[in-house]
Amino acid sequence: MASTAEKAPPRHGRAAPETHVFADDGAFPNSRLPVLIYRGVLETPAAAAFEEMFEGNGWSSSWRNGLFSVHHYHSTAHEVLGIYQGRVNARLGGERGTTITLVAGDVIVIPAGVAHKNDGASADFRVVGAYPVGTSPDMQYGKPGERPGTDRNIARVGLPTGDPVRGGAAIASLWKPK
Repeated sequence: MASTAEKAPPRHGRAAPETHVFADDGAFPNSRLPVLIYRGVLETPAAAAFEEMFEGNGWSSSWRNGLFSVHHYHSTAHEVLGIYQGRVNARLGGERGTTITLVAGDVIVIPAGVAHKNDGASADFRVVGAYPVGTSPDMQYGKPGERPGTDRNIARVGLPTGDPVRGGAAIASLWKPK
């Protein structure tokens, strides 16, 4: 796993996100695209504010709930999560990945194929999730037989047209094909 964490104060609004890259571990494809973590995006987090921001930046089909406590990934869509209450320890990249603590106001953008799960949360943890317009997620669990079909799905998932936090094509500079 490679990462670049900001050295700025932990609540830095819409500054450049932390990035974390997770390689294929055999069970989970993960991605060459980095997971993006924006800290302190909303000073006063609210579900409706995250929904409005995501929708305005081309991420739709929002939902409110929690985060599954089992490793899973989506092979047909990227996903954005906005934490509007509490905190969660999100395990990224599968069993050999890393755990990142997210708190109210934070946003995480998860590329298609990256394993993620709730590895412990506060009792009041709540999240808003959404997907790029025109996509819908499937649920995959890293089980035998999912691949190579899911690998083909992931290869077909295009880059989103907008960054869910900063809008415009900002995400394109962070997710440049290599």
